[in-house]
Amino acid sequence: MIRLALITAGSVVLAGCATATGAPVGTEATTAPATAAGSSDAPDTMRWLYGSGEAAAASIQTWRQIADYAVAVTSAGATPRSVPMGLPGYEGGIGAPSCISDDGVQKPLAAVFDVDETVLLNTGYEYWQALSGKGFDPAEWGQWERGGAGIAPPVPGAVTGIRRLREAGITVIFNTNRDTGSAAGTVAALEAAGVGPAVHRETLFLRGDDAMGGRKDGRRARIAETHCVIAMAGDNLGDFADVFNADESAIAARRAMVARGTYAQLWGNGWFLMPNPVYGGWQHGSVGEVFPPATRWKPTPGDAPAIMERQ
Repeated sequence: MIRLALITAGSVVLAGCATATGAPVGTEATTAPATAAGSSDAPDTMRWLYGSGEAAAASIQTWRQIADYAVAVTSAGATPRSVPMGLPGYEGGIGAPSCISDDGVQKPLAAVFDVDETVLLNTGYEYWQALSGKGFDPAEWGQWERGGAGIAPPVPGAVTGIRRLREAGITVIFNTNRDTGSAAGTVAALEAAGVGPAVHRETLFLRGDDAMGGRKDGRRARIAETHCVIAMAGDNLGDFADVFNADESAIAARRAMVARGTYAQLWGNGWFLMPNPVYGGWQHGSVGEVFPPATRWKPTPGDAPAIMERQ
């Protein structure tokens, strides 16, 4: 997923993405404040995703499920079917294209992945965000995209999962909202993390590769022309279909769309979501929107702490 926001010490700042300019990452940490040693608390979300054993376990578990599922599909014997994916022109914005090409030949199997917080962890960039307390800066993010190779580690489980997919003859394709100008840096980062190789516009698709900007359906359609996509994974709903992020402010409707009916059957069954509480399309919602009336509770005065009774 493209970098959307900065979370700092209890607050969420949502920022839009833009094509970045600037020099490669090099000396930011040396110009940081004297607190560079990290004496202040990191935001809770960053502690969980980048520092906790629980996050590592969840990621490994998901990557194992991805590989198990995809390898089982290749071993089933029957002609594989494409997993439903966001595609222009399909009713509801989601469809399962044919795995047979126009000349009657089965397309090669593929699994499609987002990059950031799905395959790579942006720990270097997040360190700078947590340390500086700045809002999202497109120029700084652009520097990270182009120069973060060797600093961004793989998501736990990704190296083994991707190796298993490739050993089973499944092409690994990356579909990310990193900018097309960062193609070389993204390829280098994937290689350094042990999840490469990647070739731009063949097995790596970036924001700017078509006219749809940050929307990924067009790139998914291009991938589906040449490959039978049997699995997809990402950390945001837009990594599966753009329709999910058409109205990110519609909290209850967005949740219901993925938790009920046809789409609910796809999670763990071709669609796999990686944990990312740090940033993303979910960053909307007042207390009233997140907690609808039927779910609300508060203690009665007699059960409340004494300090509450005095107020």
